[in-house]
Amino acid sequence: MKDDIHPDNYRPVIFLDTSSDERFLLSSTVETNETAEWEDGEEYPLARVEMSSASHPFYTGVERTVDTAGRVEKFKARFKKAQPKGAASAGDSSNDAEDDDGTADESES
Repeated sequence: MKDDIHPDNYRPVIFLDTSSDERFLLSSTVETNETAEWEDGEEYPLARVEMSSASHPFYTGVERTVDTAGRVEKFKARFKKAQPKGAASAGDSSNDAEDDDGTADESES
């Protein structure tokens, strides 16, 4: 193996999958301020991840919705803002038989 090819902070790190509470001890250069004790009794840096092979649907075969950042709510809020003011919703059919001036349309009767 070549000398001096790894960074100085290449060390064992505990990765905690917050979706499944599974832990992995891997070598990494990830920056973290947290530490945790591993099964061997040693203290290692701790990096939290939202998804790993322990929780990803491809590996587990179980589909689940992960919405840790409120992405769905953010999308709905942006979508609602983008709607024109006074536009009828898709389910509102109360104005179907009226013209622009509010009178009934004779051709549809």
